[in-house]
Amino acid sequence: MDRVAIGLGSNVGDRRAHLDYAVVQLRALLANVQVSRYYDTVPVGVSGPQAMYLNAALVGDTTLTPRALLDALLAFELERGRERPYANAPRTLDLDLILQGETVLDEPGLTVPHLRFRERWFVLEPLAAVAPDLRDPISGKTVAELLAAAGRGGAAASA
Repeated sequence: MDRVAIGLGSNVGDRRAHLDYAVVQLRALLANVQVSRYYDTVPVGVSGPQAMYLNAALVGDTTLTPRALLDALLAFELERGRERPYANAPRTLDLDLILQGETVLDEPGLTVPHLRFRERWFVLEPLAAVAPDLRDPISGKTVAELLAAAGRGGAAASA
C-alpha cells in the first residue's frame, strides 16, 4: 500500500463544488484520506489573465499503480467538464498526482513525483498542512522542508 499525495485545483465555475466532488470521489478510491483546507491562490505559470484558483491537497493510501490512479484522476476531471484547449488553460478541475510512496517514474504522460511540485507553494502549503513529514523520494526532503525552501507565495486560506 502506497501513501499518495494529490493536488486539487479549480478556477472555472463553482470552484468549491468541483473540489468537493473530487474529494468525494477520492474518498471512495483511497483509504485513510486527509484533506487540507481550501486555499484561494493567484494563477501561476499561465499566459493571459485567469480567475483565482481554489487549491487543496489530499493524501490517502492506495494499492493502485500510478498509471491506474492517474487514469482515475483524469476520468474525474472529465466528469467535471475539464477541457484542454491549450497548455495551462483555465480548468474546472485539475487533479495532479504529486507523490506515490517511494515511486520514481518517468514515462509518457506520467511523471512521479510531479515535476514542479517542489517549487509550487500552492501545492506545498496545503500538502504540508496534512502531511508535513511526507518525503520526496528524489530530494529526500520532507514536504515541510520543501515548503520552507520554496517560500510562501501568498495563498490565502478559505473556509
